Amino acid sequence: QLQLVESGGGLVQPGGSLRLSCAASGFTLDYYAIGWFRQAPGKEREGVSCISSSGDSTNTARSVKGRFTISRDNAKNTVYLQMNSLKPEDTAVYYCAARKGCLSPILGSWGQGTQVTVSS
Repeated sequence: QLQLVESGGGLVQPGGSLRLSCAASGFTLDYYAIGWFRQAPGKEREGVSCISSSGDSTNTARSVKGRFTISRDNAKNTVYLQMNSLKPEDTAVYYCAARKGCLSPILGSWGQGTQVTVSS
């Protein structure tokens, strides 16, 4: 079972920053690409960013490019999403998921996610 646990969400003012973490439980992240996704109320889940298993390749949605940065620390079995210059439209539940590659379907099931709320 590929179980990932998201954390680091919270309430932040517009322009603020948060760093989300995606930690693996019971398996090693090294062999997997990891994607971050988000789902805002009333909207479909969308891909935000993805990082290859080696960390050499990333892709990021146009809506967050230049503000969000994905990274991974395989020694800590964790992938991060640094979110800067947050906007109210970034408000969503954020999820991470393992994939064979960044163009592959997710493996396993969705976790609980972590809520990010951007509001003054």
